[in-house]
Amino acid sequence: MRFILGFLFVFLSCSFATAADLNPTEKAIVSTVREEADDAMALLERVVNINSGTMNHEGVRQVGAIFRKEFDVIGFETRWIPMEEVNRSGHLFAERKGNQGRRLLLIGHLDTVFEKEFPFQPFTRKGKRATGQGVNDMKGGDVVALYALRALQKAGALENTNIIVAFIGDEEMSGDPVEISRRDLIDAAKRSDVALGFESAEGLNTGTIARRGVSSWMLKVTGKQAHSSGIFTKDSGFGAVFEASRILHAFYDELEGEQYLTFNPGVMVGGTEVTYDPEQNRGTAFGKTNVIVRSAIVEGDLRFISTEQREKARERMRKIATTGNLGGTSAEITFSDGYPSMAPTEGNMKLLSLLDRVSRDLGYPAVVPFDPGARGAADISWVSEMVDCLDGLGTMGNGGHTPEEDMDLESVPLLIERAAILIYRLTR
Repeated sequence: MRFILGFLFVFLSCSFATAADLNPTEKAIVSTVREEADDAMALLERVVNINSGTMNHEGVRQVGAIFRKEFDVIGFETRWIPMEEVNRSGHLFAERKGNQGRRLLLIGHLDTVFEKEFPFQPFTRKGKRATGQGVNDMKGGDVVALYALRALQKAGALENTNIIVAFIGDEEMSGDPVEISRRDLIDAAKRSDVALGFESAEGLNTGTIARRGVSSWMLKVTGKQAHSSGIFTKDSGFGAVFEASRILHAFYDELEGEQYLTFNPGVMVGGTEVTYDPEQNRGTAFGKTNVIVRSAIVEGDLRFISTEQREKARERMRKIATTGNLGGTSAEITFSDGYPSMAPTEGNMKLLSLLDRVSRDLGYPAVVPFDPGARGAADISWVSEMVDCLDGLGTMGNGGHTPEEDMDLESVPLLIERAAILIYRLTR
């Protein structure tokens, strides 16, 4: 992996030293992007001000309806694909059919991590930045994709192109089974040559040719319920919380530091009586200070760069959880597949080289690969074995998945220009 990224950095640094001028159509596209910059921000404010946490199905559908009207205006055939069978809101797909250039699949998502229970944070301008729920992850990216296509449409550059836009409604917490929730995305990839992901950009000088995969794990620990005065004795044992703590600390001791591998315990409940709902990521616990804990449940994620790395990590975690248990306790750990990884293929590298050329022709920085270890999982990974992929074409910001999430307002028109010219050249 390091060799591949290092080689590509040298390759891109030596290529395209002399930037070509934009052709008249490309100049018209850029002009339209700049003229519509305020409109793009108005639309972004509108959709950010609708809560669309994954499980807020009505909110996700509302955001989808807004984007659907926008795609209808520029000549796409649109459809809403319900996903009640996996307890999710559904997906928005928009399509143009033609036979010119490469067939493109543009991927975004309508949902955010901020469910209705979160204190609502509306779109707010703060100087050259804006804050709000999902402003950068990834309603900003959706707006970049839409306004890139709007600029192409106004320049007459969408005629006879083959483009599918897939705005997924449950990227932040995909419906189960994924064979259903990602069925339509995978079918679209089978009719495409290239997938472009509009997850957040890490700068004008980077693109994403590889992403780590993610899966989940659940640890269940059982101890002896007894009077707390007997804790640590042979008869009473250590209790479930101490054993869960031992296991988590051993995960850290034995797995931490491996390149591209991370593991995070996201929620933990422990007590005499516990309940946990993995669908809602919430649980309850009852216990008393004078009672040794009987049950503990921990759920977390595991991120990896390859299937091999994932399987090796799982085996080590199983061994830690089931051997060397503290007195009076037992534990089991189970794993569930989530998002696959996206490998840094030669085809992905070629797409990055094209993005690099586009960036230089626009007068922007050269583009190099972004470190996959610093990125989370994304829907583009589901199609990465079928088509060439490039991600990170959305907006730039900080604090994703936190109340401090924000985006850089000044960079948005530049990123729309970059995406629009990339799509134009791919579809010639």
